[in-house]
Amino acid sequence: MISEIEDFKTGWYGIGLRFGLEEIDCLIESLEKLKDGEMDHFHFREDHTTEKTGIADIEISLKGEDEVDNMSIDTSLPHYPKGRQ
Repeated sequence: MISEIEDFKTGWYGIGLRFGLEEIDCLIESLEKLKDGEMDHFHFREDHTTEKTGIADIEISLKGEDEVDNMSIDTSLPHYPKGRQ
């Protein structure tokens, strides 16, 4: 997996994650376990050996019923055919 931080120079940042095909299966499995209650959270972690700075950890968990959303999943961006970038 590759993580990137984009500084929009406005006080806002973008985080990009690029997965290998085998990591997609692991992500789907982890999300299913989270949904089914088999785990309460999981992490994306950097091994701290390849970069001097960056994203150290992203925790994925379920939000509480009383918590208000501050992000959404947006799949409206162009989707390219397999092999095209």
